[in-house]
Parts: sequence; structure tokens; C-alpha cells
Amino acid sequence: MTQLTDLAEVVERALRAPSVHNTQPWLWRIRPGVVELYADWTRQLAATDPDRRDLILSCGAALHHLQVSLAARGLAARVERLPDPEDPGHLATITLRPGTGDTADAALFPGIDRRRTERRRMSHRPVPTRHLRTLAEQASRAGAVLLPVSSPAMRQRLATALTEAARTQAHTPGYGAELQLWTRRHARGRDGIPANNLPPHLVGLLSSPPLRHFPAGQLRQPRHLPGQGPADDAAELLVIATPGDEQSDRLRAGEATSAILLAATGLGLATTPLSQALEVQTIRQTLQQEVLHIPEHPQLILRIGWPATTATELPLTPRRDLRSVLLR
Repeated sequence: MTQLTDLAEVVERALRAPSVHNTQPWLWRIRPGVVELYADWTRQLAATDPDRRDLILSCGAALHHLQVSLAARGLAARVERLPDPEDPGHLATITLRPGTGDTADAALFPGIDRRRTERRRMSHRPVPTRHLRTLAEQASRAGAVLLPVSSPAMRQRLATALTEAARTQAHTPGYGAELQLWTRRHARGRDGIPANNLPPHLVGLLSSPPLRHFPAGQLRQPRHLPGQGPADDAAELLVIATPGDEQSDRLRAGEATSAILLAATGLGLATTPLSQALEVQTIRQTLQQEVLHIPEHPQLILRIGWPATTATELPLTPRRDLRSVLLR
């Protein structure tokens, strides 16, 4: 397994990790028995993600995907996060070691190819409490906490914060251009979000859904069953938070995001990472202090629920070729 070709296959599975606007802001170096993960700062969304928090979260998700892929092959590894104080872009060094892979991580592997980002409406069927506990345990294993936004009052305050974040970003120079750039890629592009992965914005709901307003998409919303109207779905809103807010915390939050999304996929749930409210620092503080009332730092919101009964299968989003993300 220490052969470079074998490690390349493992890294290739990690490329399926979610990233903000599918920017895939990571670079990798493969050596015998060692994989190094680097941030690709050239893929930062300067207007959307000025402090690079989304970028580090995305790389953290890829790091966890890599660990899952190794564990699925029965391989143990030691992960050293931020190993070089002189190079903040060197996010992790993963070294193979004697032993077998973590079975809990290995169990998440089937979710890598099955996971999609569901931006359409979800089912009216509630998510069982036991599933939410399972997802919270995944967050804890990765060094984060998962907090539900469950009460009507909390959800209303969150909706207000999301609306304010969208309004702020709409007036941020360059934000609209970034959104257009990453959702109107060339038909054969290997990054960004294709139009057929984006549904039109929902109308007629009892309250505004917590989704970023992308340019008009081509993905159809699930049709309503007889007797159903365009009422709000029963998706849960969950917040990933960390004890601190350093780069290491954000990397851990990305790992927790991957673990939660893969576990949710294994349970048959649909998932949507929502970063917009956390991209505006004042709104992020509002979420921490006035919505959640927590000392931890919110890093990402997840929307999780059952797929709508009539939902069609989501297409895969494209990924860059492995050769495009390898360092010599």
C-alpha cells in the first residue's frame, strides 16, 4: 500500500469532498507512505470568504475523506495538523503506520460516492432524534460540537440573520461576480456548480428557506404529492461549532463536516452545507451570541432531512483531475 499509485487512488477518493462553490481549494503531495495536504490560496473566494474560513473548512473535509479512504483499506495513519509553523498553507501530513484502520471511519466510506448537496426542498417527514444523536457523536469524534436550531424562536432569529447576511453580501464588491463565475462554468469544466445542480429559488413557503440565492438553475424541484402544498419541509438546521476559532479549529470543523455528511448519507438523509451566514463576521457573532447563546464558535450550518418522496437522483458535481492538484 505504500506504493505511490495506491496512495494516489486514496487521494482521488478525497477529491469527492464538498467545498465552497465546489472550488476544490486543495493541493496534495504524495511520497512513499506519506500524503501532504496544502491549501490552494489561488482558489480563495476573496469577496465571499475574505478570512479564508470556508477554504480551510473545505480542506478539512478533504482531509477527513482521505482518512476514511485509508481506513476503508484497513490502513492506520497518523495525522499531524499544521506541521510547519512557517507555512500556514501546509495543513496536514498523513503518515501510514503499523496497524489497521479505524473501523468507525471505514464504515463511512460508502457515503463518499453517494453524498450529494441537496438544495431542493426536502420531505415533510421529521428526522428521528436517534439519527441526530448519531450525527452529534460524529462531530464529537472530530473535535467539534453539533447544535440543533430547533425551537421556532431560534429558527426565526436564524432566518433573520441569514437574510441580513444575504443583504450584506449582495452589496459587497465582487460578491455577485464570484457567484456568477462559479455557477456558470464551461460545460466541460471540472469545478464550480453546474446549472443542472441548482434548482430555482423556492416560492410560496411559509418562511424563507436558509439557502443562498444562486443564479437561476435548471434542476427541477420535486413535484408535490396530491393534497400537499408548498409548505416548509421538516429539514433540521444544525450548527457545527468549535472551542476556538484558530486555523486548527476550522480544519477540525471541516473534518467534522465530512464525518456528519457521510454518516447522514449512510442513514439515507439528504444534506446541505450552508456557509453564507458565517461568511459575514457580524452575523456570525449574532448567531453565536443571540441565536445559540454559546461560548463556542459557529463554523457551518447544516440542513439535514429526508429527501422528498418524488425527488429525482441528483447529478454528480464535477471534480478536477488528480494530476491538476498534485504537487511535485
